[in-house]
Amino acid sequence: MSMDFKGKTAVITGAGSGFGLALARLCAQEGMNLVLADVQADALDRANQEFAGVPHLSQRLDVSSGAEMATLAAAVQQRFGAPHLVFNNAGVAFGGLLWEASEADWDWVMGVNLRGVVHGVRLFTPMMLAAAKADPLYRGHIVNTASMAGVLNPPLSGPYNVSKHAVVSLSETLHHDLALVTEQVHCSVLCPYYVPTGIADSHRNRDPGTMTRATASQRVSHAMAQKAVSSGKLSAEDIAAMVLASVREQRFWIFSHPHALEGLLRNAEDQVRGLNPADPFAAMPELNAQIRGALRA
Repeated sequence: MSMDFKGKTAVITGAGSGFGLALARLCAQEGMNLVLADVQADALDRANQEFAGVPHLSQRLDVSSGAEMATLAAAVQQRFGAPHLVFNNAGVAFGGLLWEASEADWDWVMGVNLRGVVHGVRLFTPMMLAAAKADPLYRGHIVNTASMAGVLNPPLSGPYNVSKHAVVSLSETLHHDLALVTEQVHCSVLCPYYVPTGIADSHRNRDPGTMTRATASQRVSHAMAQKAVSSGKLSAEDIAAMVLASVREQRFWIFSHPHALEGLLRNAEDQVRGLNPADPFAAMPELNAQIRGALRA
């Protein structure tokens, strides 16, 4: 059964900018109640002003904190009851050579990208299941934002790759677990490729006290990410529309750029044949030489 969005409630983390904000705008156009969560206070303030005429609840929080997410869940229950859509969307990017990431770097990336999703799933799923049990007409859907880096493993993106692969694994497991207990709540995993958002500069919301001077590889990775993200042809609004369409159709996999799946197929073939991972820059010899030269200087 296709979900009717009007009058329903959507919880969105990372709602102050990028894809989260585009999604909030689209949900508002659909006549939904909004629950907006973001760590960036000024961005959240601007969103509050924009949605002043829409029934909404907002909370500044760090999604890596279970306590802060629990406070949000309780507030949602009190204001709107069980949500119908939950978008575990907040995410950060970090790159560089794998062994150069500090413990604090790993804590930050895994805290936001993985634990944020874990908290969203463990806190909101029981609320949604309870609503489904009480009302046979209730429909719920959870969308976890991963990345193409959740199904591929590009170099100079170690912590990010690991966190997004974990989100894909969590989401696929959630799909199977939900199917065991209900027909009324479903989930999807979003794997976007390069989309013009501010994720390449997500360190703007990080505690400076946990950061160290960037290494050469981290500077190279950051420059590559900025260039790739800014060159994306699909907008955050395009992805938001794609996601809501997928929710309506109860599609699990949401790939923004299907052509990128060619790399996934090649990787799978190499795995089955027992071949070593292929050089991802083999088709770009000039870039390959440039990166190797910068790292070996």
